[in-house]
Amino acid sequence: MSESKAKVSQQEQMMRGTAWSAAGNFISRLLGVVYIIPWYLWMGSHADKANALFTQGYNIYSLFLLISTSGLNVAVAKQIAKYNALNKKSESIQLIREFLKLMLILGLVSAGTMFLLSPIIAKLSGVGHELVPVIQSLSWSVLIFPMMSVIRGIFQGHNDLAPFAKSQVAEQFIRVLWMLLTAYFVMQLGSGDYVKAVTQSTFAAFLGMLASMGVLFYYLAKAKLLKPIFFEKTKDISVDAKGLLLETLKEAIPFIVTGSAIQIFSLIDQFTYTNFMAMISHYSRSELSVQFAYFASNPNKIVMLLVSVAGSIGGVGIALLTENYVKKDMKAAANLIANNLQMLFMFIMPAIVGILILAKPVYTIFYGAPTDMALGLFVAAMVQTLFLALYIMLSPMLQAMFENRKAMRYFSYGLVTKVILQVPMIYLFHGYGPLLSTSIALAVPIVLSYLRLQQLTGISPSGLNLRLQLINVMTIIMAILAVLVTLILHFVLDPASRIHSVLYVVIVGAVGMMSYGYMSLKTRMLDKLIGGRANRLRERFKIS
Repeated sequence: MSESKAKVSQQEQMMRGTAWSAAGNFISRLLGVVYIIPWYLWMGSHADKANALFTQGYNIYSLFLLISTSGLNVAVAKQIAKYNALNKKSESIQLIREFLKLMLILGLVSAGTMFLLSPIIAKLSGVGHELVPVIQSLSWSVLIFPMMSVIRGIFQGHNDLAPFAKSQVAEQFIRVLWMLLTAYFVMQLGSGDYVKAVTQSTFAAFLGMLASMGVLFYYLAKAKLLKPIFFEKTKDISVDAKGLLLETLKEAIPFIVTGSAIQIFSLIDQFTYTNFMAMISHYSRSELSVQFAYFASNPNKIVMLLVSVAGSIGGVGIALLTENYVKKDMKAAANLIANNLQMLFMFIMPAIVGILILAKPVYTIFYGAPTDMALGLFVAAMVQTLFLALYIMLSPMLQAMFENRKAMRYFSYGLVTKVILQVPMIYLFHGYGPLLSTSIALAVPIVLSYLRLQQLTGISPSGLNLRLQLINVMTIIMAILAVLVTLILHFVLDPASRIHSVLYVVIVGAVGMMSYGYMSLKTRMLDKLIGGRANRLRERFKIS
């Protein structure tokens, strides 16, 4: 009886944790998407250049965050959970202190390196001195992020994700608030210097982290952990922090390297596009910066929103996949992989096709009426999303089956392909070149990972293909209906107007979602995504 209660309690904890984590992620990402509309509007004629500058700074920043944390927050959570299970609170506290010291050193080194190298990085990016203050303002965030990750790991280790999620929301809220306030004051009431406005927008990351730390410290105090960690003396307990660090790095590096593929590819684009195009074309660096915004910065918010959902879909089954592999239940593993791929395509195909149909009004809502080049590159970036999503799903699956080395090798093949193709593709296709080289480069690890998973588990390609074909048919029918509605609306609405574009997206989006939802319920394909709720929806809408 007690064992049964313990299992229920664990399930409840996991469900609560998942709910808080999902809510925190969703609200944070929603704030991160919505702010761009007024921010971009206030930047005026400098909007594209400002967004490009912001993205280039954040690309560097994201890389330094990866370097400075190396997945150690996960290690903290694991070790705290272990010591708590063994009822060794003193060891847990001592370990937290050791990690905080280590993270302080890593933060100082990473932030100092980023600050000092900012002129070199700016020059390599082809932007020049304008990028220097942006990178330097972001280095302050790198200073405290590693320690913040450890503190978040403390709550993960105690199976309490509410403080983690609340700290995420607080961080994003304060960040967005500062970005919008400073953008308005600088661009609308002040000097109109877009570089200063962007620098304040990137410095907002540091203020957001301070807010996050405030929330975390509040909950540490509430959990009676603040004094033991920071103020009380504990008996001297030997904890092999160095050994633990090395062990953690060994486990974390494959996930970090393969997981940072999108970031690394973005940096290759940043360091090559402007510099190479300046040599072979008549465009000024200012014009090239705008083009970079068209293919990299402007589509990024929507692309990463779709990719993050794809990652969440794939992440749900990772632990189960490992369990099936360890138990040598390859049939269950194959079914799990096939189901995950089906769920991904169920979401990503209608989402991409829908955005392609509504590309102009969607772009207009966020960035104003697009030029032909801006719209074309936005569409190409949306198509590329399929490759990003597939890679984000398949690579962790391979590693879940203890194929870390192969995942690393496949990633390296993709990276080499990207480097080889980058310059020829830019030469031939200009702004479309980086998107094409990334898509082809990611196709390499995608195909190799799928073939290896098929080899390991015996996935049935024919069964999977049938389901994917059905998804494609439903997507095509949805697209036809959406296009018909778009053609009708074209007579009464102007997609160059923001208000009309919102109406476009709401009306056509509703038609697309309802038609695709009906077909998904009718064919029972939606059951894979939402489980038993699909039956309740069929009963409610009288779908047999």
